Amino acid sequence: QVQLVESGGGLVKHGGSLRLSCEAYIDIWSINLMRWYRQAPGNERRWVATIARGGSTNYAESVKGRFTIFRDSAKNTMYLQMNSLKPEDTAVYFCNAYYDTNDYWGQGTQVTVSS
Repeated sequence: QVQLVESGGGLVKHGGSLRLSCEAYIDIWSINLMRWYRQAPGNERRWVATIARGGSTNYAESVKGRFTIFRDSAKNTMYLQMNSLKPEDTAVYFCNAYYDTNDYWGQGTQVTVSS
């Protein structure tokens, strides 16, 4: 079982920045993949970014160059630094961990970008 707790969401103006955190109650070095997803009202949940155990990263085209996924193993925490935010980034953001052939999800944190 992997417990994930997100934080850091909020209301920000167009062009602003936020940093989301996802604390894992397990050694994150043991997690194969950690990801961020987001879900806007009325839409399906969509993948945003991935960081693998080896440190490689991947991003959705819509956030490439604006968002950065990284982790602090000493704190067992993954982050999503979001810069140059746009109203279309408004969504509930979820962290995900793929561990031991199972997917685990956090509860989500709301990000709202005003125009």
